[in-house]
Amino acid sequence: QVQLVESGGGLVQAGGSLKLSCVASGSIVSINSMGWYRQAPGKQRELVAAITSGGSPDYTNSVKGRFTISRDNAKNTVFLQMNSLKPEDTAVYYCNGDILRRFSSWMTYWGQGTQVTVSS
Repeated sequence: QVQLVESGGGLVQAGGSLKLSCVASGSIVSINSMGWYRQAPGKQRELVAAITSGGSPDYTNSVKGRFTISRDNAKNTVFLQMNSLKPEDTAVYYCNGDILRRFSSWMTYWGQGTQVTVSS
C-alpha cells in the first residue's frame, strides 16, 4: 500500500505565502516524477508544477516566478513553495507521484488534497 499525505494548506491574504508538503509512504521501491495539481470549484483539475526524480521542474504559466517545486528524495517528499499568492490560486491542491511499489508495477498515486484559500 502507498499513501501520499499533503499538509500546509490554509487561509492567507493576497500577496502572502504558503508552503505545501507531501510525503509518500508505504512499500515504495522508487519514485519517478512528482507533481502538484489544483482544482477550483467548478473547474477541472489542472497541473500546477511537476518535478522529475533528477530535480528538473516544470510549471504552468500562471505560477511561473511565484511558485517553486522541490523534493527530498531521501524522505519521499515533494514541496510547493507558493509566494505572491492571488485569489485565483484558491483551490484544493493535490500531490501525485509515479511510484513503483514492491511486488507491483509503476502506478500514479494521489493524495487526499489540501485546501488553499487566498483572500483579497
